Amino acid sequence: MLLDTPSLYFRAFYGIPESITAPDGSPVNAVRGLIDMIATLVRHHSPTELVATMDADWRPAFRVAAIPTYKAHRVAHGDVEEVPDALVPQIAVIEQVLDALGIARLEAPGYEADDVIGTLTHRAGGAVDIVTGDRDLFQLVDDARPVRVLYTVRGIRNLQTVDEAFVTDKYGIPGRTYADFATLRGDPSDGLPGVAGVGEKTAAALITRFGSLGALLDALDTGATDGFPAGSRTKLAAARDYLRVAPAVVAVASDAPLPEADLTLPQKPRDPDSLVRLADQYGLDSPLNRLLEALGQA
Repeated sequence: MLLDTPSLYFRAFYGIPESITAPDGSPVNAVRGLIDMIATLVRHHSPTELVATMDADWRPAFRVAAIPTYKAHRVAHGDVEEVPDALVPQIAVIEQVLDALGIARLEAPGYEADDVIGTLTHRAGGAVDIVTGDRDLFQLVDDARPVRVLYTVRGIRNLQTVDEAFVTDKYGIPGRTYADFATLRGDPSDGLPGVAGVGEKTAAALITRFGSLGALLDALDTGATDGFPAGSRTKLAAARDYLRVAPAVVAVASDAPLPEADLTLPQKPRDPDSLVRLADQYGLDSPLNRLLEALGQA
């Protein structure tokens, strides 16, 4: 089980009141929410391995170099992401709690959590569950292995299971072509412009007709006219520079440099003394006890 940790702690922060505080009055809503999310996931899905993936770089240079608008609307200043003031200090607490518990926490310099997930998925020898609220990771679903996404859009207790059939049913495309579809359609939440004038339906029709973005571009470059919805060929030709660089931006990495780590789900804390200190300092006794109980029963 691979956790898109930033996606989860942002969800916890916005879903739980900031009035949930530590003894010193500092907010711990994201910390408590994430701990309870992990407890629920362990209890309901019983993973044998669990990884909390992190953003070492939320806006990697290689993606910005290709498409300068990538996540530009989320920049606070310089290379700093716009994050609520009350959340910023909680991220460090989350990291300390995960480390004290012994839950593997992985990141890769110059890469996002998505890329860590993509790399671990590529390396995995068995079934993989990816827990996220980010549709970008739909590109990893693979029924043959199997790899699926547990999508948090309706909450951690009401996860949507995303497999190839889900992708096909929702978007009208072959189940493993989400990245190509998203490249054409674009994604305003990530600052990806897509092809001007090509919406979701046209993007789906193009990917379904040609099977992949590569095959579509080959047809475009060779002058073929069959299979292009009315007006779309001209729009695609005008966006050829974008389509040349966008696939490398949209695709999650499968080769991020990751340190060696024990991914085994812990049954007891790695550092009990540190965990007690954190529980006392931040008022985390109840959620940590729920998580420890779930780990002990896994």
